[in-house]
Order: sequence, then C-alpha cells, then structure tokens
Amino acid sequence: MKKLVQGLLEFQRTGFPAWKETFARLAAGQHPDCFFVSCSDSRVVPNIFASTHPGELFVARNVGNMVPPADASGMACGDTSEASALEYALLALEVPDIVVCGHSGCGAMNAICDARVPEGSLNLSRWLELGAPSLARLRAGELAQDGLPAADQLSQINVLQQLENLRTYPVVRQRLAEGRLQLHAWWFDIFAARVHNWRAELGRFVPIDETEGERIISDIRGRRL
Repeated sequence: MKKLVQGLLEFQRTGFPAWKETFARLAAGQHPDCFFVSCSDSRVVPNIFASTHPGELFVARNVGNMVPPADASGMACGDTSEASALEYALLALEVPDIVVCGHSGCGAMNAICDARVPEGSLNLSRWLELGAPSLARLRAGELAQDGLPAADQLSQINVLQQLENLRTYPVVRQRLAEGRLQLHAWWFDIFAARVHNWRAELGRFVPIDETEGERIISDIRGRRL
C-alpha cells in the first residue's frame, strides 16, 4: 500500500498536468475502442504492452480471463459480472472489437492442469470449473506444441474457448452477423513481453510483429468497408 499511495501522490505532482485535458474530456463520457478481457494477474497490464491511454479500453479482468457461457435465453451460466460488462460494452458503448487475452505462466491454468487450488479456496474452485472445456480440448491434443508447458498450451486453448463462450450470447451473435463486431484471441508471453495473435488459417498463435500488425489492421479495415 505504501508504494500505491506514493504513486498516487507522484501522479498528482508530476503526471496529472500532462493528462489534465484528457481527463477533463473523459469526465464527459467514454468511447473506448475495444472490450478487453484479460487475467487479474499483476504482470498482465494491457495499457503498458498495448500502449493505450485512458478511455481507450473497456477492461474486464478476472482469474484466468474467462467468460461464462450463456444459456438458451441469453443469461450467463453462473457469475454475471463478465456478461454485464459484455452487454454494457456492446449495448451502451458500441465497441466494435472484443479481445480475449491469455498469458504465459498463468496460475489459473496451472491450477486447472494440476486440479489443485490453494486450501480453503471455495469460490476459486467453483470459478475454475469454467476451465473444464479447455482442459478437455488440451487432453484431446488440440494445439499440441513441443517445448511449450502444458499450462501455457491450456492458456492458449482457453482463449479460444472464451471466444466460443462469447458466441453463446445473442447480442454477440447478432453483431457478428451484422458485421458490427469482431472477436480477437491474443496471448501474452510475459518473458518476451510480446503479444501473439490467433491465426485460424494457420491453426496457431503468431507474434504480433510489424507485418502481423499491418495484416490485422488491414483485415479490420476490410471487414468494415
């Protein structure tokens, strides 16, 4: 807490003057470009590795970057927090893109792989049950990669599973059909501080370098013409 408070004071002294106009504008409302679902892990900081500014990302963070699927009526199965954020992002903020971003060394994925959580974790145990479909896909051999730890392979599969979960929501399906929404699967390699993008046509995640970045931007522009 000491570091946190000192950081707040430092921002008021030296950081806020540079952001004063930005926050004055944002006080009137937000218009983010993207709904970003990421893990609660303290090492995963989208605003740093994606160089985004206040007001540009509408973020939902939870253990394992998971989105509970919806039932036939469109209601989330279990916790409704993520579904509420999803609906607000689409219905109120009209975001055109959703990114689900997993990461290497994820504690949630390790816990799912090992079927072991910290003692006394009643709520955490139930939450991690959402990872069961991803674990089944891992055990079936999906995305098998030599040299990549099982938990990291599971983390990548888990990102793809969350896109499937998102598609169970009527508002997502409708906007996808209308061409008003795009879903993106990302995976953050903490050691290299590099984000990888899912390429369905290649069947794998690829690093977002200059070439891949231009391809993603071009694809987005093409779909919105």
